[in-house]
This record gives sequence, C-alpha cells and structure tokens, in this order.
Amino acid sequence: MTDAMVSQPGYWARKRYFELYDRSLRHPEEFWAEEARKLDWFKTWDKVLEWKPPFARWFVGGQLNACHQCVDRHVKTWRKSKVAIYWEGEPGDTRVLSYSTLYGEINRCASVLKNLGLRKGDTAALYLPMIPELPIFMLACGRIGVTHTVIFSGFSAQSLADRMNDIGAKLLVTADGGFRRGNVIPLKEIADEALALSPCVEKAVVVNRVGKSVPMQRGRDFWYHHLLEDAVPSVETVSVESSHPLYILYTSGTTGKPKGIVHSTGGYLVFNHSNYQWVFDIKEESVYWCTADVGWVTGHSSIVYAPLSHGAAIVLYEGSPDYPSLDRWWNIIETYGVTTFYTSPTAIRMFMQHGEEEPARHDLSSLELLGTVGEPINPEAWLWYYKHIGGERCPIVDTWWQTETGGIMISHAPGIQLLALKPGSAGFPLPGIDAAVVNESGEAVAPGEKGLLVIRKPWPGMFLTLHGDPERYKQTYWERFPGSYHTGDYAVKDEEGYFWLLGRADEVIKVAGHRLGTLELENAVISHPAVVECGAASKPDPIKGEAIVLFVILRNGYEASDDLSKELVAHIRKVVGPVATPERLFFVAKLPKTRSGKIMRRVLKAVASEVDIGDVSTLEDGASVDEAKAAYEDLKKAV
Repeated sequence: MTDAMVSQPGYWARKRYFELYDRSLRHPEEFWAEEARKLDWFKTWDKVLEWKPPFARWFVGGQLNACHQCVDRHVKTWRKSKVAIYWEGEPGDTRVLSYSTLYGEINRCASVLKNLGLRKGDTAALYLPMIPELPIFMLACGRIGVTHTVIFSGFSAQSLADRMNDIGAKLLVTADGGFRRGNVIPLKEIADEALALSPCVEKAVVVNRVGKSVPMQRGRDFWYHHLLEDAVPSVETVSVESSHPLYILYTSGTTGKPKGIVHSTGGYLVFNHSNYQWVFDIKEESVYWCTADVGWVTGHSSIVYAPLSHGAAIVLYEGSPDYPSLDRWWNIIETYGVTTFYTSPTAIRMFMQHGEEEPARHDLSSLELLGTVGEPINPEAWLWYYKHIGGERCPIVDTWWQTETGGIMISHAPGIQLLALKPGSAGFPLPGIDAAVVNESGEAVAPGEKGLLVIRKPWPGMFLTLHGDPERYKQTYWERFPGSYHTGDYAVKDEEGYFWLLGRADEVIKVAGHRLGTLELENAVISHPAVVECGAASKPDPIKGEAIVLFVILRNGYEASDDLSKELVAHIRKVVGPVATPERLFFVAKLPKTRSGKIMRRVLKAVASEVDIGDVSTLEDGASVDEAKAAYEDLKKAV
C-alpha cells in the first residue's frame, strides 16, 4: 500500500466500510446475532439461522413481539412524550400522536380485535386510506399475534376479494371512504362487493374517515368508533416465535395471479432495524418522511416498522403530491421540519417538469438527507433533486430492494460511512448482503458488463415463502441459479464496486434478436436536455419481432416538433446504438402511473400496439382499475 493510495479522498471511509462488510460475510451468524441483540426479546434464540435451501428461519426459538419493539419499549422511556406520527389529511386536517398516545390507541384497537374473536394465528385484511388507523391496526394485529395483509386502497373489489380469500381472512378493516384529489373514494361500497365474494370474512370494521353514510349489514359490519366504547385501555402483548408471520403482502406475478409474500417477525424486524440506521443515519431529533403508501412494502418497512422501532418521528400524508397545488410536499417539509425525505424518482421527474420555482418558495433547510426508492434514478433527476431540494448539502441514498427482500439491500449508508456518491448508482451492498452480477450461466461478469443481480447468502429480512405455494417460491426465485436468490433485475457493477441497477429483466424489448431494457432506453432519452420523462414500450413488428415506441414529456421551454423528434432519435442512436432506433415517438403531457409513481408500461404497450388494455386488476403497485383505464383512454387521444 502506497502513501498515495492512503491519501486518496475517502480511502479510510471505504476501508472501514468494507472491513465491516467483509466481516459480515465471513461470520454472518455472529454478525446478525450482534444486530439482533439491539432489539428486545422475550426469549433469546437457540439458533441464529436454520438454512435448508431455499428456506431460511432466523433466530430459531427466539420470542418477541413487533408492537413491543415499535411502541411499548419507547413508552417506558422519555420517548413516551415524543411525537411518533405527524399526520396530515388531503383536505388539510391534522393529527399529532405521541408515543404514549399511539400506545393507548393501539391497546384499545387490540381490545376491539380480541372482542371480535381474533386470536394468535388468525389473519386480518386492512383496506384503508393513509390515515393513522392504518398503522394502528397493523401494530394492534402484531400485538395479539394476528397476521395482517394490507391491501392498497386503489384495488378493485375483485382484487380485494382474491387476497382475502387467499389468506382466509376472518376480518376486514376498511373505511367509509378516502380522499383522492378532492374526490371521495367509496371504499365501503367496494368492500361490500368484495365481501359478497369472500365467505371466509366473518366481520367488517368501518372507520369513519369522510363522514359518508354507508350501508351496514347487521351482525357483520361495525363502526370502529362504536366498538371502541367497549374497549379496555390495556391489552397484554402476545409473545410470538421469531418465524411467526407478521404480515403477508401481495405483489403481482407474471401469470397475473398475485403472489403472497410471507414475512417473519424476528428476522424482518432485526434486518429493518439495522438497515434503517445504516442508510438513514436516524437521530433522536430526526423527522422522517417516506412518501410511499403503506399498502406497499416501502410503507410497511419505511413508514411503520423500521422508523417506529427506532422511536423516530414520522410524517404520514394522505393525499397526492401535487394536490391542491404543486407545492404541497414542500409545504409539508417546511411545516414539520422534515430532516429525512424518501420518495420515488418518478415523483422527482414530475416536479422537474414544472421547474424549481415551487420548492424555491419554501424553506427546506431542515432537510439533512434525501432518498429514492421504487426504481433506479437517472443522473439528471438525481442532480435536480440534489440541487433544488437538498440545496447541494444533502447526501442522496438511492436504495434498491424488493417486496421479497423485506428491507433495503443496496444503498449508500451514511449511518456507517458515507462514501463518494455517483449520481444514478445505488452504491454498495449493505452489510450481510452478498450481491453479485452474473451471466445466464450464473458466472460473475466482468466490471462494467451487464448481468443479472443475485443474492448468494440468506439474510434476515428475506421472506419465508409464498403463501400456500412453496413450490412456486422455489421455482420463481431459486431454481434459475441454485443456491442464490434470483432478483429478476439487471445490474452493472463498475470498477470501484458500485452497483448500477438497470430495471427488471422481464421488462425488455426484443428488437431483431437484441434485448433492450425499457429503463435503459428511457434513461437514454432523459439524458437529452429537452426531456424530463420518457416511457418506452413495444409493438409487434413482422420483421424485427418488436419495434420501439417512445412516449416523451418535454421540459418547460421546449416545444414538440419534427426537428426535435429527429434530434431525439439521433440522440438515442448515439447513446444506445442504432438497434435502439424507435419506430414512433410521441410527445405527451403525462404518462400513466401507479399511485406509487411507477410507469404503467402495460398501458403504454397497449396504446403502442393499438390493442385494448385488458385486465388491469393485478397491476404492480396497482393504480385503481378506473385510473388505469382512464390513463389508457387519455393516452390514446394524445397520440
């Protein structure tokens, strides 16, 4: 080792990080046992890991409780008076819950659940808007050992029924309605349709959110505020084994049948408690806001279980990012003094389209750390986010993870060591995560070469199985590369070890035998200064198999023209190559997206191919069916 090497910027930070990382891979059970001891256990585990590939059980024999980790242990300290949740509804109504207030609400909710006959081992479905009752019911379920499934409030009645029937839910919790861009979404009416298809559900609890008169079936439906009248103020936590299912969360499958991802209690909580600290460097005075919907894994881990396990103050917001005005998010950051802001690249690009004037009108100086999630962030959006939201002082953590992984797997980690940032790169695998980029044969590829991302060792946050379908679990995730978890994502690892995620391997366009990722195409177009966002799709081609169609949103100040269209085609040919030449390019005002901000490429493909959109009930991170169909019709008119 030379003096010049030691003097390089970031040398010691890299050395400390990789010493920790290497130790976590050499001695994984010892490493994770140390992390697990940071939680409260009613009974210590007998064995750290039981690994019977591809099934893992972590902290075998250990006993704990998720609600105790997230709330009870804090009310025994000075944190009892600390804010747990700042909540803001779309119409502007607000609530502030301290940890002691949250503790009381959860206990009374748990009493309601017990009075309705729910016990450890039962399952409950939660179909609620982004209101405090959603995390309250999640934690109340955990308190008494009931496994919950949260079903995104944009799903249709059929999708809701399918999920309830799959887990055999005894109880449905819903609301009279929810607010969406000034409109009331009739959740109870949708729930009633689903209940007619779900004979397993015995009772339904209805939260009064919008003050709407709704039909209530005698003996089945109960208003939550009425049930609270008979609730007791304290319910004992139920000790559950580490591998007890905390929740089941559904994600769409390629067959159209949703997959029920089963997450444990012990391993999941240990993993998220650790990576939340590593990635977000949480401090006692931090105010943390993740803009995801609790109906998705980001909301489970990064709004409820991870931050509350640390005793953090979180922001929970019900509405849309740009309703009733474009500055809604920036106003919330200013109002609550948000220090950590975690959102999607798609949302950032939406705000880019409207310029920096709106965020500039607000005091965002409280921000200390920015994060992105949901998809890889392109360098242009990264730089805009860094400059106009973070004021060129806030590091950005670009996190990669999945519903199946339970928590963040690849990211920069300011809570350990902040290494040099590269716009567009997710950074490095977190401690304990043995990530690799391999070819179709499972062999590691050279630095700079695109391949498939795999995880070669079990980790505590990994899901237990697919609910009711262990064979599908093995076939989908483990058979392609025996002994390694197949993520289904493309990635590149550069010369310095940084990972660059390139999107889903199944989101490819095959042009004359060449496989081009939709994200690769989109990022190439976005790198042109005139473009703020792009959606790539394909249409059938009798010669090439598939042809590329691009839907492009321009930045303010640019106008659609034939010359600009030719310029963009030349640009993508230069960046990707002649094989990426699009057959058609459409300038549009907006792209169809799910409520979590992901582009609905199925809608784009239907428009490009001039076919009907078909069934959208299993759209990943689902927009509502009506929204997806409306987006399809709007886009058809635009092109």
